[in-house]
Amino acid sequence: MVSQVGANRTVESSSTSGMCMGTPRSDRERQAAELLSRLREQYPDATISLRYRTRLELLIAVVLSAQCTDERVNSVTAELFEKYDGPEAYAAVDQDELAEDISSITYYNSKAGYITEACRKILEEHDGEVPDTMAELTELPGVGRKTANVVLQHGHDIVEGVVVDTHVQRLTRRLGLTEEHTPERIESELMELVPREEWQELTHLFISHGRATCTARNPNCGDCVLEDICPSSKTDSEVDLASGETW
Repeated sequence: MVSQVGANRTVESSSTSGMCMGTPRSDRERQAAELLSRLREQYPDATISLRYRTRLELLIAVVLSAQCTDERVNSVTAELFEKYDGPEAYAAVDQDELAEDISSITYYNSKAGYITEACRKILEEHDGEVPDTMAELTELPGVGRKTANVVLQHGHDIVEGVVVDTHVQRLTRRLGLTEEHTPERIESELMELVPREEWQELTHLFISHGRATCTARNPNCGDCVLEDICPSSKTDSEVDLASGETW
């Protein structure tokens, strides 16, 4: 008995004893459960790496992190958060000055505009408080579903979805959990595969593994705790399911 997991690769059924190299579990729910179990042991302290003290600082840090490393964001916000205190300060500052303050961040001009406009909206419509619903957060300039999910989870302790960043997007395809390409569709599939209480943990574990081992260009398959159940393993596959390209 066989089933299909990405790129038409066949896998053993759950009744088959033993697993070959690069052979995922028999269905995607079992695959997800095994992946999380192993990554949990590998990264017991996985958590958000952005530094912040308030919900507003979290929001700003996540906006800045788009297409930029958390390390770079943390180096910039260390001074930024000392200079600006609360939404009033960000709303009042000249956008060019704020852009200069974050000039080492990718797309700093656009992000400066997002931050000032979002803070004005927070002052005018939310009494100076970062909102706590997906609908209200995604109405803020520069805030999409990924950013809103992070703010809800770490600022309000509300888990409404799965944060799908570039690491999660890459690993979920590479590991045979989805064949979707967009963050929204990937998130939808993950919400069906994984219990709600594990949604937040999944993101942190996949990000940790994506940074440490399963990198975008040259993953270290030989030293990976998931190698034997990864359908993209370079030891047993010619194709990277994340990109659809040959290794």
